[in-house]
Amino acid sequence: MLNRRNFLTAAVGVAAATGLAACAKEDEGSSDSAGSGGSKAIVLGFSQVGSESGWRSANTDSVKDAAKTAGYTLKFSDAQQKQENQISAIRSYITQGVDVIAFSPVVVTGWDAVLKEAKAKKIPVVLTDRSVETSDESLFVTLVGSDFTDEGRRAAKILEKVLDVAGHKGAVKIAQLEGTTGAAPAIERAKGFKEVMEADHADDWKIVVSQTGDFTRAGGKQVMAAFLQSNPDINVLFAHNDDMGIGAIQAIEAAGKKPGKDILIVTIDGVKDGFIAMSEGKINAIVECNPLLGPQLMEVVQKVKDGETVERWIKTKEGDFMQDQAKAALPTRKY
Repeated sequence: MLNRRNFLTAAVGVAAATGLAACAKEDEGSSDSAGSGGSKAIVLGFSQVGSESGWRSANTDSVKDAAKTAGYTLKFSDAQQKQENQISAIRSYITQGVDVIAFSPVVVTGWDAVLKEAKAKKIPVVLTDRSVETSDESLFVTLVGSDFTDEGRRAAKILEKVLDVAGHKGAVKIAQLEGTTGAAPAIERAKGFKEVMEADHADDWKIVVSQTGDFTRAGGKQVMAAFLQSNPDINVLFAHNDDMGIGAIQAIEAAGKKPGKDILIVTIDGVKDGFIAMSEGKINAIVECNPLLGPQLMEVVQKVKDGETVERWIKTKEGDFMQDQAKAALPTRKY
């Protein structure tokens, strides 16, 4: 996996852009001038994973709003969680001759061919949110996103606090709701959590069942219901995002159990609905993953277009939250 380094701090953004269609859902927002004194607007092609979660919707809004604020012409496509749609969108941007291409990869592998096509046309590529595995790291300029492995470690460390506050004694039987198979956050969050578990809790923690819920509420509900059928003695849930955790809560309640008490729950993201569930005592802790990458991305795009050197990895600012912080934090949630 890629090594993350040289981290910077995040900025904040929210929503906007307009409509055009391609093989994935594609729309184009435009503005007459870039931020530098009425010069021709930078044309940015951005391919989004999809709209599978509250986090993803906030991320899309942030990118669209920041592009509008910067005065960039944004060509936007929604890949609907399909790599083939994303590759088609990127090839379309290459054909159109955009200034910069940015995308959040559906999965980690399978990008070399299309990235080589962009490089051949001298179109720089910026990754957002998720990393890729490639044979040539010069095929993209930088990654603006989060350290998912560290998020997994932090989830394990905050679970220690949750167990202590709950006064839990005995074996910790963990169900893990994984993100989309092959996606960087699913791979790396699981890796980070396992690192801490094996180093510090080899004798008392065990992941008894683990399966993808595709980062969706419906997936979280369906998979958690199956988990409870096969492993009714689960006492901890680690969900790779809030939406799967919220779906799992529905399954836990349907099974006659109390989420946050009978089954302690730790999730990752920090979207508003996650904080609402935490304020209600149904989620015990959340590791934040900031979706508001738009302003950072536009700063990077400007630097890349101007030929400036940018850091290889640019990280968002994040935090961790437990139930006693939920109500105080909820009014300030921007996503």
